[in-house]
Amino acid sequence: MSNILQIDYRSKTAPEDFVKSLSSTGFAVINNHDIDANLILETYNDWKKFFSLEEKHSYRFDDLKQDGYFPFKSENAKGYHTKDLKEFFHIYRWGKYPCEISDATKKMHHTLLALGTVLLDYLDDYAPASTRKKFSMKLSEMINGSGQNLLRVIHYPPVETKDTLEGAIRAAAHTDINLITILIAEPGLQVIDESGDWVDINLPENSIVINIGDMLQEASGGFYKSTIHRVINPKLENNRSRYSIPLFIHPKDNVKLSGRFTAKEYLEKRLKEIGLK
Repeated sequence: MSNILQIDYRSKTAPEDFVKSLSSTGFAVINNHDIDANLILETYNDWKKFFSLEEKHSYRFDDLKQDGYFPFKSENAKGYHTKDLKEFFHIYRWGKYPCEISDATKKMHHTLLALGTVLLDYLDDYAPASTRKKFSMKLSEMINGSGQNLLRVIHYPPVETKDTLEGAIRAAAHTDINLITILIAEPGLQVIDESGDWVDINLPENSIVINIGDMLQEASGGFYKSTIHRVINPKLENNRSRYSIPLFIHPKDNVKLSGRFTAKEYLEKRLKEIGLK
């Protein structure tokens, strides 16, 4: 999708460019940001080691709280029965945290959430007045004290032939549930364009992808678009593990998204649709 903007975070026009990209495509890519490249590297290295350990199974997720380790093929996209080819770990500030890794992931969670607060203010302050009137409170206030801000660390193992024959891919076409997602990822992410074609998102090293989730689309009356995306299987010559660290920014449970849903009502509905409840 050619109109997904590559945004210089330090540019004077960053807020306006950010809102332009997200309101038209649902996605933006941020470069020249303040997140320490060494922190990103340390976090990735911790989890590359962790997913190779048998100890990961001792952190199996809690069915009710949804924190902890989710084994390979735990989740399917909405509308799909085939499970995605991934394993992942849910990090909440109150939840399970592996003793086998450093505190880098906690720092990453805090750092990405701080960035998210700034970006939500951009989305609020630079939206049309008619859109801002739809919000039950400022977007950044919706997440204050939220226990649902989720850092998901994902490992996509090398793809087996039997899985491709069954039509499984690393992450089937989906939209995110939350307000916005802040993603530090490796190449492999695709988004569907206006013509219905799948296009690769250009990801310079240490760039950050931001995308709109369904909750913000609901709250904004569709001004901000939650766009379908997926993670494709690698080509044979590049069939190795892929890692991804998205922060899903969620409002407090009692926040009114619209006349139809509170945040909690919407979240419960979607978790059932993707097989996690």
